[in-house]
Amino acid sequence: MPVAVTEFLVFAASQVGTPGPANMALMATGARSGLRAALPFVAGVALGKQLVIWPVGFGLLELQAVLPGVFMVLKWICAAYIVYLAWKITGLRLKRQEANGPTPGFWAGLLVHPLNPKAWAMVTAGFTGFVSLGTPPVEATAIIAACLLGCQVILHPLWCFAGEKVSLVVEGTAMEAYLMRTLAALTVLSVGFVLFF
Repeated sequence: MPVAVTEFLVFAASQVGTPGPANMALMATGARSGLRAALPFVAGVALGKQLVIWPVGFGLLELQAVLPGVFMVLKWICAAYIVYLAWKITGLRLKRQEANGPTPGFWAGLLVHPLNPKAWAMVTAGFTGFVSLGTPPVEATAIIAACLLGCQVILHPLWCFAGEKVSLVVEGTAMEAYLMRTLAALTVLSVGFVLFF
């Protein structure tokens, strides 16, 4: 089979569902504005990953054929940056009461994944780990794109909704700091999954 779809869907769900910069942005937006107001942002985040998938599918697959180690180098660079972001997450607080600006919209969401190294690492791992050599780039990229979009349509709104509900319970309490540290730790674990599995 050109793409191991079932295995990739399990991997994609684990990556889309675990903490990372995009999910933290979704959770924070939900905490500050609520899911309903944040839906355009959620849609932008989901579609923004397509801006990563298609260039990887066409450009990086060709580059991998010429420079076989390029994916591994990219994965380690992305992973190092994600660990740095996780460290920064430990100091973040929800601060719903300070949200006096407009809710981020579709165009702000569209930029989240292209600027998110976890997205690049996840997509790179998807192509290197689940696509058979010799698979036509259009076929491989379309399958990867559809699988990831399906996971995002389900899981991204859940992160936003969770932010809305969790903020009502933990904001301003001692639990808030523990929550952010736990999310940071899960982000680091997701990096390990990308690197070693």
